[in-house]
Amino acid sequence: MSKQRVAVRQVMTQNWIAVDGLNTIAEGLAQIQSQHVDALIINKRDDNDEHGLVLLSDIGKQVLAKGRAPDRVNLYEIMAKPVISVAPNMDIRYCTRLFERFGLSIAPVVDDGDVVGVVSYRELVLKGLSNETA
Repeated sequence: MSKQRVAVRQVMTQNWIAVDGLNTIAEGLAQIQSQHVDALIINKRDDNDEHGLVLLSDIGKQVLAKGRAPDRVNLYEIMAKPVISVAPNMDIRYCTRLFERFGLSIAPVVDDGDVVGVVSYRELVLKGLSNETA
């Protein structure tokens, strides 16, 4: 009996927001709370730029732990950039291996240069395994 192939697009979440890197941490936190997201995708400045990513853990480590004022630090100062992204047609098993190899917990799903979703271990395990067993 062969297992059904599950692609990242089948498990990714649409629950993400893209913001400008010039926004402050305080503004980013307000958006995280109001939109109930786990990460902020930082918009490209132009076509030759790359997306950035800010996680709550980044804010904790680089702002809270260092006693920096959230209204005086911009998102671009703490973002990860460039970020490792995954393709929507990637098999979730390979995505999980990529996460393990590079120590990722979340990644933007990029199709033709545009972010179309976000995937994390939560989606990979909870939605991915339920799709395989269905």
